[in-house]
Amino acid sequence: MGHIAPEYLSTGKSSEKTDVFGYGITLLELVTGQHAIDFSRLEDEEEIKKLLREKKLEDIVDENLNSYDPKEVETILQVAMLCTQSSPEDRPTMAEVVSMLRVVGLAERWAEWEQLEEVRHQEFSFLSHQFIWAEDSTYDQEAIRLSQAR
Repeated sequence: MGHIAPEYLSTGKSSEKTDVFGYGITLLELVTGQHAIDFSRLEDEEEIKKLLREKKLEDIVDENLNSYDPKEVETILQVAMLCTQSSPEDRPTMAEVVSMLRVVGLAERWAEWEQLEEVRHQEFSFLSHQFIWAEDSTYDQEAIRLSQAR
């Protein structure tokens, strides 16, 4: 997928929000030292989110980056995560990105994002649990013989 926003892949329509997505991917590439299509060292975006929450920047940052300000890197990663949200409506505008990089309004926007991520994680866990239950409920059932061909 690389720098291309998910909605562009499905609709072929570009917007400011597709550019914001690409900018977020570029920020991730700069910090991690990996190409967007690769990200093999970090598995995927979920791993970056987890490491960022745990403040394990050293596991995210490119090892060739000799010295860096952890607060600046954290800011860049937070902005990148906001820019690469799957829903274009949830992504900031470029004007908001510029403000956040100046650390204006980032804390509030980041807190909102973390709450939304928690809800998404809970919903995913709930759905996963439902599917596991469904699989378990049909696992030991005997085959049903049909009276005639269908």
